[in-house]
Amino acid sequence: MNKIATPAKTKTPSSEELALIEKFLNDTTLFLGPDPEIMQNHDLMPRSAVEDEAIGRMSDAHTIAKIRDRIQAGCDEGYEMVEQMGAAPGAKWGDVITGVYSASGDLAIASAGGVLLFSALVHHPIKFIIKNWLNDPTVGVREGDGFIHNDSRYGNVHNTDQSMILPIFHDGKLVCWVASTVHEGENGAIEPGGMPSMAESPSDEGLKMCPFKVVENYEIKRDLLTFLQNSVREPKLQYEDMKVKLYACLRIKQRIVETLGTDGPDALVSTLRLTMENVRTEVKRRVSEWPDMTVRTYVIQDSTLRENCVVKVNCKLTKTGDRLIFDFRGSAPEFTNRPTNTIVAGLKGMLSQLFLCYVWPDLPRGQAAFAPIEVITDPHSIMNCSYDAPNSQSLMSIFTGFTAGQHAVAKFLYSCPEKYTKVHAPTFNMINTFIWGGVSQHGETLGNLCADLNGMGAGATVDRDGEHALAPIFATMADIGEQELNEEDVPFLQLVSKKMTRDAIAPGKYRGGQGYTMMVATKDSDQWGFMTTCQGAKIPPMQGLFGGYACGTYPLAKIRGVDVYDVLLETPEKFRHSIEELMNERPFEGASYTTHHMGMGFEISKRGELFMISQGAGAGYGDLLERDPAGVVRDIEEGLISPGVAERLYKVKFDPATLAIDHQATATARDAERKARLARGVPYAEFVKTWNKPTPPAHLQYFGCWGEDIDKLYMGSAERFRTGSEPKPNYMPNPKDVRIAELEARLAALDALGGEKQ
Repeated sequence: MNKIATPAKTKTPSSEELALIEKFLNDTTLFLGPDPEIMQNHDLMPRSAVEDEAIGRMSDAHTIAKIRDRIQAGCDEGYEMVEQMGAAPGAKWGDVITGVYSASGDLAIASAGGVLLFSALVHHPIKFIIKNWLNDPTVGVREGDGFIHNDSRYGNVHNTDQSMILPIFHDGKLVCWVASTVHEGENGAIEPGGMPSMAESPSDEGLKMCPFKVVENYEIKRDLLTFLQNSVREPKLQYEDMKVKLYACLRIKQRIVETLGTDGPDALVSTLRLTMENVRTEVKRRVSEWPDMTVRTYVIQDSTLRENCVVKVNCKLTKTGDRLIFDFRGSAPEFTNRPTNTIVAGLKGMLSQLFLCYVWPDLPRGQAAFAPIEVITDPHSIMNCSYDAPNSQSLMSIFTGFTAGQHAVAKFLYSCPEKYTKVHAPTFNMINTFIWGGVSQHGETLGNLCADLNGMGAGATVDRDGEHALAPIFATMADIGEQELNEEDVPFLQLVSKKMTRDAIAPGKYRGGQGYTMMVATKDSDQWGFMTTCQGAKIPPMQGLFGGYACGTYPLAKIRGVDVYDVLLETPEKFRHSIEELMNERPFEGASYTTHHMGMGFEISKRGELFMISQGAGAGYGDLLERDPAGVVRDIEEGLISPGVAERLYKVKFDPATLAIDHQATATARDAERKARLARGVPYAEFVKTWNKPTPPAHLQYFGCWGEDIDKLYMGSAERFRTGSEPKPNYMPNPKDVRIAELEARLAALDALGGEKQ
């Protein structure tokens, strides 16, 4: 027998040898990957001895309120600086945030405007810096340093968002941190614009910057800057916005230094800590007033952005005493090679946005508002994916997770005696916009997006209709941009921009706010294309509230084989300003008219070809039959709904020429519909027998739990599933391979048919 194959006899290591081995392993860390201890925790760090001593010396409520307002103003000032000076579309239109963090890394105060979700996640990379770089002799944290970061696995939404982080010192001691985050867009990913739906692994997603030092002595290090510029399609954008974020942080630092000079370090440290602790205590008090109960809901995603399928986001919200628990177990397994997954920190950040913007907007905008709220997920699910799964399109899961939470929370707020906002149906939750890229009319290589995604329709409330195209669910005070300004930089026009889309409605006693139509066509470049990266073309990505309905579905429409600019010059009367008219009337002879789900990968477009989408509507609230007929007619007059659809949905009778309401006929029609509802109704136990099936339908690719068994997660068919606690790979075939197989099967069938005839 070969002696090498014979196990060697070994002695048990001594304690000294074990200590030496442990020291060797600790001194030779191979890779400082994302830290689960940091990334799984969204609570506040324990009060430090320095904070405890500062509070003991200064805890006057009036002084704390004064300093908090001063820091808040500084954050708002930094936010406005980024918005005014930033180069990225996301910077110009408000997809930014600034914040001040405690010395331990917790977010204490964020700017009033912007994407709170960003700053609610930056505490993770700060804590990574503290844990790994603070005492590292090769890195260190010193006065004048600045760190950059974008990788969601270390604490962010997705790789398009870049943060600049600065430590603030006083008399040589670290007292706090400041940070600024911007949706930059272009990051060198496999597709231009930073949000690649084609990504099949993290390696396809572009820059993955763990927190590292890029600023010393308040100057950006040119070698690292050059590396970053060399890694993206827009070098000047990378440089300009790094400077903008740095200067915004320096302005906030200036305000903090002024505060230290007037009130001292104890007052600053005490303000940051007590602000967070008081908010945390107040959240637990408010939760304790909610009724003890459980609400179950779900939202359906209708694609992976590569193929249509049915993907479940399952949510159970339970309140007991002062505990509030979001349970997302039963949601779909993670997609091993699709980017629509999110890490759990992103989900928590989005839920914190829900509470600070839609539930308790009166509270200081900081991490503490969500700190005591618990979140449960399955491992390796779309709501808590592994670090090996791509997540560049995590918005697909955190936005639908947000909506599930918003839908569930409304049921509690309805029953709560003291409210801080009106009960609110879900706001539209998808980024219906165009991502673009290529070579511009100026010869520059570009990649980014239109700010139209910021025009999400607001959900209806308990006493009024939703606002049209009000704001995105992820930001406050964001704008939808001026296309005319954008056209100076990019080679396409929005031929129709911000026109309300008729019948794209979410009806109810109070209807949701409407979305708008966008039609784009490339004009001055042969190397330019578009992407769309959202869901909701076949199944609405939300639910209505208390009898209100969800929004409609919004596919992408394309008209190929036409140069619309020639049409506008020669026969302008053929052009139509709505998708409805263009797709139904088909006024351009010889052109092709197609629809596509909203997960279109990057496509080069020819001059004058039309790409058309609609921003979505918020959800409706209450029974349709209770809507004021005058409100229905007003929607007709404003072009929000067609007369036939209005009459069919709301059972309103009116003169088609004058729109004068026939109140008696309306009352009769509505009474008849109520009686018809009763006639259609059956006892719940009988309904369930006909409605519920034992397994998902065979003709649909279904992912997630089915029924009440949340531990059995289907992965595309009734035959493929896993348990919630035992992850398995969930690979999706390449759509091109699927299409090739379909065509080969057709050829084989034709060959067989030909053989039979012979």
